[in-house]
Amino acid sequence: MPRQGLDAQQVVARAAQIADADGLAQVTLARVAAELGVRAPSLYNHVAGRPALLRALAIRSLAELTAELREAAVGRSGADALRAIAHAYRAYAHRHPGRYAATLGAPAADDQQYAAAAQHAVGVLLAVLAGWGLEGEQALHRVRVLRAALHGFVTLEAEGGFGLPLDLDTSFDLLLQTVIAGLATAG
Repeated sequence: MPRQGLDAQQVVARAAQIADADGLAQVTLARVAAELGVRAPSLYNHVAGRPALLRALAIRSLAELTAELREAAVGRSGADALRAIAHAYRAYAHRHPGRYAATLGAPAADDQQYAAAAQHAVGVLLAVLAGWGLEGEQALHRVRVLRAALHGFVTLEAEGGFGLPLDLDTSFDLLLQTVIAGLATAG
């Protein structure tokens, strides 16, 4: 019988806290259970194992990231919107490194809920790219380019990969200028 008051949402919330504090690899049923004051087998009343827990964490994290991207884009268009969502993306990755890591995998082809969460995030990017007249496959390729550029930067930043004594914000702004210039010449 499930512990009174404990639900799947609380289990995922604790997993998110662990992921942000100690890394996604540290999210285990045993660790989550210990922090919730229950035994690991009792978590099966709320999640069907670690893969299901990580999937739920990914969906939750994608929803959070999408909300932040959408909020950043509101009232903006074109390059201004792209800069705003890029800064929101970077800020989310800084504040929630474990949750950010949970967003990186692609959903299984038959996982409609996970795919929908991912599509909402992509939808925000597609809406911004529409300002350049991009649609269909051309827009999706640009979403990949943008995601790769942003992910590369935030990952190198998080891992201490920028050792030169240069301002990281200036480098990030240059990355965005480069991406924006590429979009402006895209055909």
